[in-house]
Amino acid sequence: MTDAPWLGDACSLVDAFRSGERAPHEEMEAVLAAVDRSELNAFCFVDPDGARDAAKTADTAAPLGGVPIGVKELDNVTGWPATGASLVFAGEVAQYTGTMVRRLEQAGAAKVGLTTASEFGGLNVSITKAHGVTHNPWQHGRTTGGSSAGSAAAVAGGLVPIATGGDGGGSIRIPAGFCGLVGLKGTAGRIPRGPRTQIAPMTVVIGCMARSVRDVARWYDVCSGFDPRDPYSLPRIDGWERDLGSHDLKGKRVVITPNLGNAMVRPEVEASVRDAAEALARDAGLTVVDVPVDLPGLGFEWVMSNMAQLRNELGDRWPDCKDDMTMQMAFGVELASNVYNLDMAARVEAQRTEANERMAELFDQVDFVISATNPDTAFPAEVAMNTRVGTEKAPPENNGALTIPANIVGNPAISIPVAPVDGLPVGMQVMGRHHEDALLLDLARRVERACPWPLVAPGAPI
Repeated sequence: MTDAPWLGDACSLVDAFRSGERAPHEEMEAVLAAVDRSELNAFCFVDPDGARDAAKTADTAAPLGGVPIGVKELDNVTGWPATGASLVFAGEVAQYTGTMVRRLEQAGAAKVGLTTASEFGGLNVSITKAHGVTHNPWQHGRTTGGSSAGSAAAVAGGLVPIATGGDGGGSIRIPAGFCGLVGLKGTAGRIPRGPRTQIAPMTVVIGCMARSVRDVARWYDVCSGFDPRDPYSLPRIDGWERDLGSHDLKGKRVVITPNLGNAMVRPEVEASVRDAAEALARDAGLTVVDVPVDLPGLGFEWVMSNMAQLRNELGDRWPDCKDDMTMQMAFGVELASNVYNLDMAARVEAQRTEANERMAELFDQVDFVISATNPDTAFPAEVAMNTRVGTEKAPPENNGALTIPANIVGNPAISIPVAPVDGLPVGMQVMGRHHEDALLLDLARRVERACPWPLVAPGAPI
């Protein structure tokens, strides 16, 4: 019998299944037992019968045959809770399965349950009224970041080797950076988000929280490609895993700017990222260039415009549901309801056009932009619901400043683990041109081979 879950990556677990070293049904029992005794609060819903059935019938010849996966609770699975991580929708059940999850099922993945997320995916913290605190496996009491909080905790904490994630402003990369994982936000549209795709604000992508670069590549082999229920999804590209390491990087231009021009980054984090970036440039033969980086944020108007979809979801529950929501989300919806108008909508579009132009001008001069993923290491997880941002127990004011620009304009960006600071993970973000996601995977693979990172948090409680 298998006593503990697999602590390698998902690809190596498939190999172990195929060789007979492990058996999918035994692996699932180990996973379910580990989830049950875990104090990370990574899962908010577990489907033990469905998980066991999937493991027993797994085709290990499939790309992810038998691999236990966590599903972020903002993703839909027919018959499972569909709460948006909010008390507002407690008791709601999904009526359909998302395209990405369906493709994972077809590739043999065995769904364990739903992993915790921040409410409606709107905050980069790991605490909600619905589920309480999700803890960072590297240090109990620290945040995993968000919104893919539980997915990051589950993968870094040794519960499952891979899990779904989503990124509308950094929600894959931020927790990847805080938890020592690799996290790719692909070019917008790379993985379809249907059915019933919410188009606006066209910043959200979906993907995975992973332990290794090849796991991300295999995920893209399984999940990417056009689907008519997401009209903005991109045509399929084959060979993500097959072609890892095959792209010519020598001579490509990179600008190393840990603070991305204007964010406040902790000096120790900046030093770790700069050292790793310079080492990567030498290893890959990149040409380091000195190019000014000045990417505008979209500011208050942008935040208000993003409340439109949430207001639509709340429907006639609003405003009576305010007390069931986190203070920040309720405040945002109420403020947007009072101040958002046609003039503000026009300013948002003008600002977005300017952001597109600035990013395009930057990539006229460089091939890659390297920065930190997060301005600091993981902050305290128990962010009080009524604390103000900037106080001792609240997240840094500019958390997300380094990740949001890639969402606004759709560029691919990857967070790669680099040297820790004070025993906590640090992520290095690399942004690239649209559709050049494969080059980012190749750069991450070079870092992974030169300075391998722990696949799970040291001493993870499993």
